[in-house]
Parts: sequence; structure tokens; C-alpha cells
Amino acid sequence: MVPLQNIPHDPGCYLFKDSHGKIIYIGKAKDLKKRVSSYFLKKDHDPKTAALVSSINDVEFFITSNEVEALILESNLILKHKPKYNILLKESRRYAFILVTEERYPRLMVARDKEQQGRYYGPYVSAEQRDMIIKSLRSAFLIRTCSKMPKKACLRYHLRLCSAPCIGAISEEEYSSSIKDAEHYLKGNEKELALRLKQEMREFSSRMMYEKAKIIRDQIAAIDEISTRQKFEQDKRYDEDMINYIISDGKVYLIVFNIIKGMLAAKKEYVFDYSGDFLEEFITQHYADNPVPREIILPCELNDSSIKQYLEKMRDGAVNINVPKKGDKLELLYLVRRNIEAAFFAESQMVNSLRDELSLNSNPNVIECFDISNISGTSSVGSMVQFRNAKPDKPNYRRFKIKTVVGSDDFASIKEIVMRRYSRLKVENLQMPDLIVIDGGPGQLNSALSALNELGLKIPIISLAKKLEEIYLPGRLVPLRLKRDSKALRLLIQIRDEAHRFAINYHRLVRSKEMMR
Repeated sequence: MVPLQNIPHDPGCYLFKDSHGKIIYIGKAKDLKKRVSSYFLKKDHDPKTAALVSSINDVEFFITSNEVEALILESNLILKHKPKYNILLKESRRYAFILVTEERYPRLMVARDKEQQGRYYGPYVSAEQRDMIIKSLRSAFLIRTCSKMPKKACLRYHLRLCSAPCIGAISEEEYSSSIKDAEHYLKGNEKELALRLKQEMREFSSRMMYEKAKIIRDQIAAIDEISTRQKFEQDKRYDEDMINYIISDGKVYLIVFNIIKGMLAAKKEYVFDYSGDFLEEFITQHYADNPVPREIILPCELNDSSIKQYLEKMRDGAVNINVPKKGDKLELLYLVRRNIEAAFFAESQMVNSLRDELSLNSNPNVIECFDISNISGTSSVGSMVQFRNAKPDKPNYRRFKIKTVVGSDDFASIKEIVMRRYSRLKVENLQMPDLIVIDGGPGQLNSALSALNELGLKIPIISLAKKLEEIYLPGRLVPLRLKRDSKALRLLIQIRDEAHRFAINYHRLVRSKEMMR
């Protein structure tokens, strides 16, 4: 199962799987980590959710650029996989489109399906925003709304909301030009319309017609909202794969996004040894066992031109290999890369962030954290946990019974266990950690630092105080405060909490044995 600490604080979709690898629930989230963690931290679930949580064996996630994309992706994935614990509406409808009708004088309409003749744009998630866009385009380009052409101009013409082709107030060519301008916006080229609306808003404001200015302002806001690219709902009639990768420490970390007719269908992850022609070799092997799509989107050109011929032979049709330099496809490649970073490099990013925040000379790959546990000075014990590359290294956890301290003296207790730990490593000539973390404030830090000084050791050391999550550093009077969403702080809190858990468990064990005696 993916460790919860490796799930990013990004918008996206999460897929819960059972012990057989079957998807049993799909959800969306503004913050993936918070949402997924809530299932396991919350105790008072309703019966259905409790049954779901008890069946979860693994979590897969897709990062998206925003909540709108997450919502669309969730809908697509639910329709594809039909998970057991999702609500499946037998007569549910997809999000509506904007239709430009095929008439002599076309109209803009809402369409729930693609049964009518015309050109479709969308789909749009928000009905309110979609209707606002239709209204804005109708008003901006004076597009008719009547289902049948009347014999005289209606009220909309007199309100300057329609060009009245019904009475010949506009030629067919001019009306066609207006429709093309509206479609120009629907295709994503909205600058001309946005500039026009902003100018009207300024004019209304200067004339103190604030109510009308507010309506225009809302229209502009709607345009900005709808203009957010819905990357996973591209209106295409063919399939495509998006491939991106990261090379690190002699390994290639690669992900393939399968997009079927505009719908993100699957994500496949690979890790293999780096070689100079790895991409060509991967494509050859991957498509020997997987369907070849009509288009493959890559971050760089292929060195071997025969790969394209090989793919076309496998597909028995044309294959377009696309290396985008700008636009939506380039943004999607970046999104694939973000998924690679989240899937494979969450730990290294946390370590790098901690190095930068603490101004260390090298990465703190090995971190050891100490904590003390006692009740009114009785059964005092200490714990040390080790994290290696931001992951718990449990064989190297250590427990300590406090031997030289009587009563409740956390400062002296910390000094004792730090002294015992590193005097042994020094004598046995074993590897020292890259960073030491002490659970506590400046007092605990100074006690641990005193032990290191007596041993003649110079190891980076800090303490983390629980109340405000302040970081204390030697020789610095003012504590360091990191942002709550900082990767470095999340790693420190995770290590500190693990040391605390380990100490508490050992303290309970010691106390129960003493009570038995």
C-alpha cells in the first residue's frame, strides 16, 4: 500500500483497491493527502464507509491541475470501472455541451448528447457557468435565440441583444462572421471577447451603473472559470498515449497515461536501468504487448526513425509521434511528470527540502530522532528511531531504559540516551547519522548538544517543539518556523511522531512488567 506520507497535497483522484487489486472506490479531492488520510484517521464512520475502509488494501492516485479536472476525471473513471462502493446512477447523464446548430442562422444551445446536427464544444461541469457563457456569447455577438424565425423583431432586438436576422437587419455573411467569432472563443481564443467585456465594465462603472457593471464582471469571471482547460475531456475520436520520464541515479522512472477518445483511462508506471537508447527500447517492448494508439506524445524526439514505421506496422495504420512545444499537450506532459515525482520521488523531495530549510551542506539521508517517556518520573524510557531516505528503518530503532537519572528530568534523560547511542557508534566505528532530531525545545537540544560535545562529535542537530512545531537550532535564539505545508516540516513531524509512538509503546511495556512484579 502507498504510504500515506507519500501522497501529495495536490488536487486529483484516488482509487482504493482491495486485496485482489480490484478498484472498489474512486473519489476526488482538493487535497489528496488530507482526504485519503481522513478515511484512516476518522473512527466514527457510517457502516458503508467502515466496510469500505476495512476492505482497502492499496491506494492509487492521479494528480490533476485543479478541482475541475479532478471532478471530470472522477466521473470518467467511475463510468469505466464501476466500483462497488460508488453510487452508480443507471440513468445518469454526462455533463452538457454547447451546440452551434447547423441552420441558416445558427444558434447557441445546451445539448445533453450529440444527437443533433452541429458543432459541439465542452463538456462543461458547472451548469451555472455554462449558461453564463452562452448568455455572454449571445449578447456579445448578437446571436438569435428563437427556435423559429419570427416575422417581426422581438424584444431582444430592441434591447440590442439580437441582430434580428428575421427582419434582414443583418446579412447572412455578417451573421456567419459573428458565429465564427463566438466559436473562436469556444475553441479557447477568448482574449478578444474578454477585452471587450472588460471595456464595457469600465464604461458602466465610470457612468456609476454599478448593477450592470456587476453583471459584466460576473460574466468575465464565468469566462475565466470555463476557460480553465479540461485536460481529461478532450473531444477526440481517437486514442493517444502520453509518455514522460525522469532519470535519476542510473534509473529511468517512466509513466504512461492512456487516453481513450479523450478520456483518461489508465496510468502505468515503470522503473528500469538507464541506457542511451532507453526510450526507443521501451517503446518497442511496451507496444509489443499493448495496443498502439493513433498518437503518442513524447517529451523529446526519437533518435531512431524506424520506430515510427514499427508502430504503424503494429497498428496497421498511421501513428503520429508528437513532441509538443506549447499548449495543452505540453501541460499534460508536465502533469505526467508531476505524477512521476509524486509516485517515485516524494521522499527525496522531502529530504532535499529539509536540507535547504536547515541550510545543511549535504542531504540528511539518515536521520535519528530521540524522545523520552515517563509518568511522574517513573518507568522512564527513551526511544530512538532512524529514517533512511525519508522512510522508517525499523531494524535500526533502539530502546533505552533510563539508568542514571532519578525522577522526571527530561534534559538529563535526553543527554544520557544521546551519550549512550553515539559513544557506542564511536567505539564500534559505525556510521553516524546526517541529522539528529530531539523531541522538545531549547532545553532538550542543549542537553543533547552537551553529550555530543563531550564525545567530540560534530553532527547537525535540531529540536522540534510540539506546541507550535518550532525548530530550534544550536546558537540561534529565535526558533525557525516553517510553513505547515512545507515538505521539510512534514518529514520532521512524521519522524518526531514515530519516535513518540515508539517511546510510548516501550514505556507501557516497562510499566506493565513493573506492575506485574
